[in-house]
Amino acid sequence: MSRVGLFLILWAAAIGAQTAPAGNPASSAAGASPSARASVSKTLKAESVTINMPEGMTKDQADAILNELRQIRQLLERQQTTAAAQPSRPAAAAPPDKVKMSVGTGWYALGRDDAPVTVVEFTDYQCPFCRLFEADSFAQLKKDYIDTGKVRFVSRDLPLDFHPNAPSAAMAARCAGEQNKFWELRDAMMLDSATDLGPDSILKYGQKINLDMVAFGDCLKDKKYTSAIQKDTADAGTLGITGTPSFVIGKTAKDEIAGVRIVGAVPYTVFDTAIKDLLSNK
Repeated sequence: MSRVGLFLILWAAAIGAQTAPAGNPASSAAGASPSARASVSKTLKAESVTINMPEGMTKDQADAILNELRQIRQLLERQQTTAAAQPSRPAAAAPPDKVKMSVGTGWYALGRDDAPVTVVEFTDYQCPFCRLFEADSFAQLKKDYIDTGKVRFVSRDLPLDFHPNAPSAAMAARCAGEQNKFWELRDAMMLDSATDLGPDSILKYGQKINLDMVAFGDCLKDKKYTSAIQKDTADAGTLGITGTPSFVIGKTAKDEIAGVRIVGAVPYTVFDTAIKDLLSNK
């Protein structure tokens, strides 16, 4: 479990009945970042608890994060109950920060194919921390590194178990990709913090970006990218990634990317430092 994920769990315990981030204790919980605690200007009351809200965070975003925290607390309580009924086992060693991943085909990427650095994100469209990254750090990353030809950014899927609409949202983005509008639909879904990403919402997003709705609907109905989404999820597990958003940052290569794993909607400076280190080590 990441330090960030552990912090969130402790925070969740401290504020009583408030809890939650992503697929298991290291899930979307891995997504809460130091940036979410940096500058405070507002507060949000949740039941009998008042928490600080980072500057720029909307009430919808804060409500979504509180809901995530509730769910992770419930998940932890269930796991503790199960563990208490089972024989104790040695704790598994934490996975190393350095990872290697095979380069696949058919990845959706922004930036030059020959950019010296590749950033791979594993995302869940229903995860509020993924949306926080999209709204907070991604625009600056795109401006400084993707648009300047220094970074290729790859989006991969990791829909989490307790986000019921995440798999269909991942499917929708890939179906939009058939019409060369993967990134348009991805941005539409990510930047709207109020949506539940239910079937009606997804269709509205398709209409908003002017998709051929008949072809889009047929693709969604056929669920033709199920195996591809499952492949992304399996690859994430191989890398020791169980939470969203999570990233692998490494030198661009044809067959294998050797780099570092970053977990959570961390501040932009974390990406900036990692990329600069890779660019300077030629």
